[in-house]
Amino acid sequence: MIKRTLKQVHEMAEGLNDISPFQSKGINGVTIDSRTVKEGCLFIPLKGEQVDGHQYVKQALAQGAAASFWQRDVPNPPDDLPIIIVENTEKALQQLARSYRQELNIKVIGITGSNGKTTTKDMTAALLATTYKVHKTNGNFNNHLGLPLTVLSMAEDTEAAVLEMGMSSRGEIEFLSKMAKPDVAIITNIGESHLLDLGSREEIANAKLEIVEGLAEDGTLIYHGDEPLLRNRIKKDFPDLNVISFGRTEQNDLYPQAINQGADSTTFTIASGDKEIGYEIPVLGHHNVLNALAAILVAKEFNVDDSAIRKGLSSIQLTNMRMELVEGAKGQKIINDAYNASPTSVKAAVELVEGLSGFEKKILVLGDMLELGPQEKDFHTKIGELISNERIDRIFTYGPLAEFIAKGASKSFSSEQVRPFQDKQELIEELKTSTQENDIILVKASRGMKLEEVVQALQK
Repeated sequence: MIKRTLKQVHEMAEGLNDISPFQSKGINGVTIDSRTVKEGCLFIPLKGEQVDGHQYVKQALAQGAAASFWQRDVPNPPDDLPIIIVENTEKALQQLARSYRQELNIKVIGITGSNGKTTTKDMTAALLATTYKVHKTNGNFNNHLGLPLTVLSMAEDTEAAVLEMGMSSRGEIEFLSKMAKPDVAIITNIGESHLLDLGSREEIANAKLEIVEGLAEDGTLIYHGDEPLLRNRIKKDFPDLNVISFGRTEQNDLYPQAINQGADSTTFTIASGDKEIGYEIPVLGHHNVLNALAAILVAKEFNVDDSAIRKGLSSIQLTNMRMELVEGAKGQKIINDAYNASPTSVKAAVELVEGLSGFEKKILVLGDMLELGPQEKDFHTKIGELISNERIDRIFTYGPLAEFIAKGASKSFSSEQVRPFQDKQELIEELKTSTQENDIILVKASRGMKLEEVVQALQK
């Protein structure tokens, strides 16, 4: 984490006041939450709609913080305490992160995309960690506050940083990319998330391509080449950019020769010269093979050898609720993929379950997909229509939008096979009584639906 004197922090964050009485004082790390203050850290109070962090500055310093920022338009800054006055505390946090990033001798990998960002981040970090000292985004700290906090939490001797970049509107990825200045950038795919904000998949693609704005002059863009919105735009607008594509088809620089789905892992092969190389990942799904391909391309950019890549892939630990395979109290196998959902990711997860074998019953528990804009009902209906009644035994839905999944599925499933619910506890009780050992249950929905509560209930 950042370790600097107060004088250095003052310069890096463009402080406005005289801090000479405290300038030799050292800071060790940064926090924006007074509840997580540690000895010697820098406290950065943010002004929110409900709470103003400035009211906790004295408390943070009393708890051991070495110093604090203070926004200039907030009255009565304490003049007897180690305070750095700045124009805006949020912007000062971001400026401090920019300055710290510039001072570090590291390689940065920036990752964005509609789906798979966090999984690709975890995979990339695992592969690079076989050879380098790696720092990665914690959880989904991927926005205008999370990314600078991630940068400032890096140790001085970090060799590679894997940084996730999220967005909800245009300009946000450009802002984050220019802060992180990646040497390699990944665009995992273009889905339907944020259609409510951006209006079209074309605009989503444009927003994701903003990651190029902060890319190093000799940097490399790794992208999902099966997506025409990316491939065509890159050829047209970035003809001189170093690019590498991955995907399912032979038009890409890297693609799988074969994929085999096991009970709790996935194996695949890729061509390397005149031979095929096999890999195994301890997660399910063909879509996760594509995430692994992106990670492999990064590893090869940084000269990680094949044996280390295999070792890294075998040791992957994904962030919770991303295709997480757990066991229910009755011995059911549950795929907890409840962190987020879009039409693209739901289709991929359903295809995974449809392709599994050896289970008594295959059951889908699908909740609302949020932020899809005016076509949200159509998106849900089409998901239901795509589900195979030959490969799936039962479908349970939760939420007002997911009821349209049930309506779509009812065209090919019987009424006994499809059950829509609006009450989560009723859904849980039905699943507890109607599922048994050796059933496989997929649980997937947007984050706001909190379907992990269903998984937790089934485990009790």
